[in-house]
Amino acid sequence: MEDKRIRSVVIVGGGTAGWMTAAAMSRLLDRSVQIRLVESDEIGIVGVGEATIPQINLFNATLGIDENEFIRETQGSFKLGIEFRNWGRIGDSYLHSFGQVGQPYGLVPFHHYWHRLHVQGKAAELGEYSMDTAAARRNRFMRPPSPQQAPGSPLASIVYAFHFDAGLYAAYLRRYAEARGVRRTEGKISRVLQREPDGFVEAVVLESGERIDGELFVDCSGFRGLLIEQTLKTGYDDWTHWLPCDRALAVPCTSAQPFTPYTRSTAHAAGWQWRIPLQHRTGNGHVFCSRFISEDEAAHTLMSNLDGEPLAEPRLLKFTTGKRRKLWNRNVVAIGLSSGFLEPLESTSIYLIQSSIARLMNFFPDRDFNPADIEEHNRQADREFELVRDFIILHYKATERDDAPLWRYCREMPVPEALAQKMALFRASGRLFRAQDDLFAESSWLQVLVGQRVMPGGHHALAHLLSEDETAYFLERLRRAIADAAESMPAHGDYIARHCAAAAR
Repeated sequence: MEDKRIRSVVIVGGGTAGWMTAAAMSRLLDRSVQIRLVESDEIGIVGVGEATIPQINLFNATLGIDENEFIRETQGSFKLGIEFRNWGRIGDSYLHSFGQVGQPYGLVPFHHYWHRLHVQGKAAELGEYSMDTAAARRNRFMRPPSPQQAPGSPLASIVYAFHFDAGLYAAYLRRYAEARGVRRTEGKISRVLQREPDGFVEAVVLESGERIDGELFVDCSGFRGLLIEQTLKTGYDDWTHWLPCDRALAVPCTSAQPFTPYTRSTAHAAGWQWRIPLQHRTGNGHVFCSRFISEDEAAHTLMSNLDGEPLAEPRLLKFTTGKRRKLWNRNVVAIGLSSGFLEPLESTSIYLIQSSIARLMNFFPDRDFNPADIEEHNRQADREFELVRDFIILHYKATERDDAPLWRYCREMPVPEALAQKMALFRASGRLFRAQDDLFAESSWLQVLVGQRVMPGGHHALAHLLSEDETAYFLERLRRAIADAAESMPAHGDYIARHCAAAAR
């Protein structure tokens, strides 16, 4: 029988996407495949993906990465969620934190009990029933103890992710991948060769004249999509009618206190500003819509709202929100920005890279490149992109702001049918159901909806099986346990200093 196994993989482009792919493949394929990564130091990387969500812990565990070393090497910090300011109304603030909110009682989700008392003014704000939110508000952090170490304590429910320097992360993964046999080639690609008659990519040719052949190509070339778009003309679905921001300005600044264990997103007149605290600096950026503000005005807004001294001039990025019509076309798989772009409002950029790698490994082909496998891969990828897209659209749609054209547009715009139905169901009865394959759990939808003033008109009828006094006791006991646990935690900065402080620079 003919051996049809893939023996050579070429990754085009480095950065976070390229080196995450190389590291994962080198670990999972265990030198059974020759992996070559082509990148040029002359081509800059975007590197805005410095905030993550908890799924990155699975990626790190798969690679066998020591967490303290990883944080030290990337100047990282811990993340319990994202604070949103000025999204529902100017002056509003809420946290979309990781982990659960409250705890269910019987068959009824917690928030129905909370809503029953909240409408009477007898319940605290929703975040006080979340361990991650309570800790974040106090700038506290610790890794969760095991249930055996802290039986019955809400500390065991802590869920966390990271902030890190994307450039240092790529360098860290490069060292990891090269130690496991990945070969890096420096150089710019001048030509892409396709075979007849099927148009599969056969090789890339560098400006030096070197030809690099491969059987499977992974396009991590960023927005330009050198293979997936410039060569294969795959096409692109434009989603700017739902997510109109099309520019970002990024700038680092000196660190400021307190050292927060969360990302911040502050809505401005024509977009929003991120703030990501690292050990050696703070990452900042302004995502905005060029229809409603000039680049100079956007830069002024960004620089006027830093909480430290700028360390560079703002760097402009242009993008079109959307995705490739096929993430896998012929023998090319797009991963990272070459596959599409969703603004980093919910820190999903690195997750989508991680998920794309996992999906590729799940469908890893032989040299026949079975069309049914490719079609199912693309169906799953499309579904994932659309679900994440809808959650991001929610933040823009669920606003009461009418102070600027962007917000008026977003309030009035029609949204995808699935999102409209989900919002309508919650408004009617407080019910939330997690769609199949949705990255975001009910607790995430709940925190954003309530945080942006979308309140249900009712709650589950079974929430009345408890008396009002019993419900109040249930909520207050939980709130107090969470508050006491949060007060017992060390400060975020102290925890890092004790366990994973980076070397002085």
